[in-house]
Amino acid sequence: MTTATSRPSHTSTGDSPRDSTMRAIVQRAYGSAGTLSLQTVACPAISDTEVLVEVHAAGVDRGTWHLMTGMPYLVRLAGFGLTKPNRLNPGFDVAGRVAAVGSAVTRFAVGDEVFGIARASYAEYAAASQDKLVLKPRQATFEQAAVSTVSGITALQALMDVGKLRPGQSVLVIGASGGVGTFAVQIAKVLGAHVTGVASTAKLDMVRALGAEHVIDYTRDDFATGDSRYDLIIDTGGRNSLGRLRRVLSERGTLVIVGGEGGDRLTGGIGLQLRAKLLSPFVKQRLTTFISKEQRSSIEKLAELIASGEVVPAIGQRFPLEDTAQAIRRLEAGQASGKSVIVVRDQSAEAAH
Repeated sequence: MTTATSRPSHTSTGDSPRDSTMRAIVQRAYGSAGTLSLQTVACPAISDTEVLVEVHAAGVDRGTWHLMTGMPYLVRLAGFGLTKPNRLNPGFDVAGRVAAVGSAVTRFAVGDEVFGIARASYAEYAAASQDKLVLKPRQATFEQAAVSTVSGITALQALMDVGKLRPGQSVLVIGASGGVGTFAVQIAKVLGAHVTGVASTAKLDMVRALGAEHVIDYTRDDFATGDSRYDLIIDTGGRNSLGRLRRVLSERGTLVIVGGEGGDRLTGGIGLQLRAKLLSPFVKQRLTTFISKEQRSSIEKLAELIASGEVVPAIGQRFPLEDTAQAIRRLEAGQASGKSVIVVRDQSAEAAH
């Protein structure tokens, strides 16, 4: 069983004991997954409005890869460190139990099972704002909850807030087997849409199981050459040209570019997103992009969908904390289906004891 070297004894103060340590993934330079190492560090201190989470699991998302590599360079200019990362401990998605609360925290108590967004979640303990956490649905495991927030709220906001999806509309999800894509397929189905998912051959069955009525194998077929037209396109990769995307978008349809993985080393996929925004006022189609908001209302809505069973987080592979670098390498190589999860405290091992 994985435990902290010295578990924090505090339950209500925002100060972490000086002698409390934990295992955590540390990164001191931009680069590949090889820059990550498992070290013993001090447990994080929390402010008056923060919660200390005893981490049971943490999700692996594309944003973590961008901050690890410092690519595109725009990431560095955005305040994450010009020559080296100013966040030494990576990870956002988190699920676990509340170990301590700040003096102004009103929404949680020690022992509550929570999930949401933390800072530095690839560790045995992580600090999080109380407004970026919600109670974990009883129906969900810690691992399922851990892979949900970052991708889930992005999909939710892309479909509802930006895409304005209505029942009966047709939706094309490009990258349907990925983190955002697996949530987008399911949420679009819940909202009453007709869903088509684009994925590779090996991942088509999973996309069907998530609720897609139609699937397109991009290794064999080109979604842009078919006769189908879609009211809403969610492009989670940002690697397709505007011309290809507009070709299958209905006359007054909406394109939402979620990911920005293409492009150059300076701006990445931002160039495509800017071109979409600039072109949109001059065409009937609505071409847009957005950055998801880490807001409690979205996390609460996601929790409701998970609690009802309408959305089931798609976990790909499980990795122990010490294999975090391997998990990120698989993400970078495009080998991950759904969301990979870092298992910090193995529930099956705890149950056995």
